[in-house]
Amino acid sequence: MSRQQSNAPSQRMLRVGEQVRHALSETLQRGEIIDPLIENAVISVSEVRMSPDLKIATAFVAPLGTKDEAAVVEALNKHAKFVRGRVSGALRQMKYMPEFRFRLDTSYDNFSKINELLHSPQVARDLGHGESDSDEGNDK
Repeated sequence: MSRQQSNAPSQRMLRVGEQVRHALSETLQRGEIIDPLIENAVISVSEVRMSPDLKIATAFVAPLGTKDEAAVVEALNKHAKFVRGRVSGALRQMKYMPEFRFRLDTSYDNFSKINELLHSPQVARDLGHGESDSDEGNDK
């Protein structure tokens, strides 16, 4: 029997990603990284995606309270080896400690754009026409 390859993450990748996210959040919360950009920002870790071999952890972060989000992400990538060492205690059950890569999380921006579109007058107008058409059909 052959196994089909899928792009979807496995249960193991999801479980380990969530464990890494918790450990990473705790490390960032303790403020152990000495860097002015990181110290002055609250960093939210929204998701950690693990590679299939669990050796690379891509953390999606949203720096709050700072104007230059890209600079904060760059600073986190610069300190990735230090973060890896600090997180290792919480992830000692893992055979290999993953290499960290930090990426800017844009899902909040996407949510704002979708929300803005849904509340636009054009969409409200279209929804209004759709509701009145269905109401007329029910009266007959």
